[in-house]
Amino acid sequence: MPQHDVLADLTADGDDIDRLVANLPDDRWTLPTPAAGWTVAHQIAHLTATFQLAALAAGKPEAFAALAGRLSPDFNANVDAAMAPHLALPPQQLLGAFRQSRTAAERALAAVPDGQVVPWLVRPLPGPVLAAAGMMELFGHGQDIADALGVTRTYTDRLGHLVFFAVRTWDFGYQARGEQTPDVTFRYEITAPSGTVWQFGPADADQVISGPAVDFCLLVTRRRNRADLALKAVGEDAEHWLDIAQAYRGPAGEGRRPGQFDTASR
Repeated sequence: MPQHDVLADLTADGDDIDRLVANLPDDRWTLPTPAAGWTVAHQIAHLTATFQLAALAAGKPEAFAALAGRLSPDFNANVDAAMAPHLALPPQQLLGAFRQSRTAAERALAAVPDGQVVPWLVRPLPGPVLAAAGMMELFGHGQDIADALGVTRTYTDRLGHLVFFAVRTWDFGYQARGEQTPDVTFRYEITAPSGTVWQFGPADADQVISGPAVDFCLLVTRRRNRADLALKAVGEDAEHWLDIAQAYRGPAGEGRRPGQFDTASR
């Protein structure tokens, strides 16, 4: 995953989200999204705060470490506190803050030397992997915005970075639920929008996950219920993983109900 590719794709994904909201009338920013209690403005405020954190981590790691040391053990309280100043802004100012935070993060990540890790909330990550984490945030929260607006998204092979990130963080679903991570190796066979098959893990693994990349990304961001996705599992551990998969470390939340969305809204 070359750094220049993931950074270019991070920018492109951010531009897609920008286009979703750039011309929204102010009253549409208060539309509820599928995330309980979150409006379109909440989604953009959260992304703004996340990219500000990424810019700090990549550009000023000591300042990031000091900030991280002051965080509450209450994950949701930290999220709310980070969003609060952005939610206080009128929509166009919030959009401006979102753009500024994205630009700052992209520049800071581009300046990270090859092979150098960046401090982060769970564990240090190489710069390109933190950029992939940013793409995961854009995908999930962008889906919430698209669902609120009734927009059908167009997906590209940029999803490969999110697939890679989800495979790398395959254990997060267990940790979020206090479950023991099994001593097992998974095989992933994920089909890109272009038809390319991305493969991870040994070919002779007993536990196999397969299916479309779009569905895989909707699953690991918990934006669709497994029952509504064309993902397949071979093996008992793989079956359970599809029930708990998530590519972020915070609380799992309620997720989405089976049949909550028309499949065309993917």
